[in-house]
Amino acid sequence: MSSLQKGLLVTAAHLAIVLTVAGKYAMDRNTLPRVWALVTPYDPNLPIRGRYVRLAVHAHQGFRATDERPAYSPFYLVTLSTEGGKLIATPATQDGLYARPEGSSSVVLNDPIAFFLPEHVPDPSIQATGTELWAEVSIPKKGPPRPVRLGIKKDGVLTPLNLN
Repeated sequence: MSSLQKGLLVTAAHLAIVLTVAGKYAMDRNTLPRVWALVTPYDPNLPIRGRYVRLAVHAHQGFRATDERPAYSPFYLVTLSTEGGKLIATPATQDGLYARPEGSSSVVLNDPIAFFLPEHVPDPSIQATGTELWAEVSIPKKGPPRPVRLGIKKDGVLTPLNLN
């Protein structure tokens, strides 16, 4: 086998791996439940990763503040689901995500998610007063939500952003 053939074989293997991952995410995007969730942006740029907005995801509490959590931790172990168009965090015993209470009816996921931005698009995390940043997320059976697109909510109206 010549070096050209070996190179083409390695290229084909890499291409197959990339297409498999892209296909899995495309399938997940079409089959997993999706919901709009309030997000809090921070850390919009890290040179090593590129241009992105890091988002803390808010969810409605599907449990009472008196539900059990470890005495040494301010966090709950939760699983995510959708109900009535809302992102709901319910208590989990294992294989969940950590979330901290925020007020009496919501929680914030401990680990933020990243939404990558094209270079030519203005930073959507910089918003005018009176607006909120929301993200449409898909909810896998395990792991954190996956951002699909961003939107701005103003006066109760959610408008998806065109970031292409």
